[in-house]
Amino acid sequence: MGYQYDFGVVLKSAWFEAVLMTLTYAVGTVVGGLLIGVLCGVALLLPYRWITIPINVYVQFFRCTPLLIQIVWFFYALPIVINFNLPAWAAAGLGLTLYMGSFCAEIFRAGVMSIDKGQWQAARALGMTYLQLMRRIILPQATRRMVPPFVNQSVLQLKNTSLLYVVAVPDIMYVSSQITSSTYRPLEVYTFAAILYFLLLYPMTQLARRLETRVDG
Repeated sequence: MGYQYDFGVVLKSAWFEAVLMTLTYAVGTVVGGLLIGVLCGVALLLPYRWITIPINVYVQFFRCTPLLIQIVWFFYALPIVINFNLPAWAAAGLGLTLYMGSFCAEIFRAGVMSIDKGQWQAARALGMTYLQLMRRIILPQATRRMVPPFVNQSVLQLKNTSLLYVVAVPDIMYVSSQITSSTYRPLEVYTFAAILYFLLLYPMTQLARRLETRVDG
């Protein structure tokens, strides 16, 4: 006897709140990560090692450790260090934001450093200050190159929100696990969850592709 499909089990109102929660975390942590990334990216370009070394340690640490461990650490270990219990939403948001910030810092630094050194030298030969050089020459060109990788990283960040379920934040994955536990229908539930993620992510991947084409053109 074959498997009897029953997609009626996914007809739950909790999905709307789950999608809203997923998008809220994605947008909030992308914006927060962008702000951190720009500040850290600017700091990494300064000629002061006492600034660049700790910033670089932060960037490399968060880029080179799994996001899952970071979220779990902020939720379970950080309260022991600071003697204060972080709520799950704060621990998850902190982990996601700092993770996004580390990648944005590298995107910013790499974008600025990709500008030909001849333009830096020419601007300085014209007597421009560092701020004038950045505002008039470097940033307008670098920003254009930063946009595609930033959009790609934002797409990944939206997928990374699926890790929120480990600290019981009611996102799409958490609701999926809850419904699966009560219905024993993982095939239907996780198929529906995959469709939801696809509908959220596909427009962003198309936007990233268009931006890459425009920059390459």
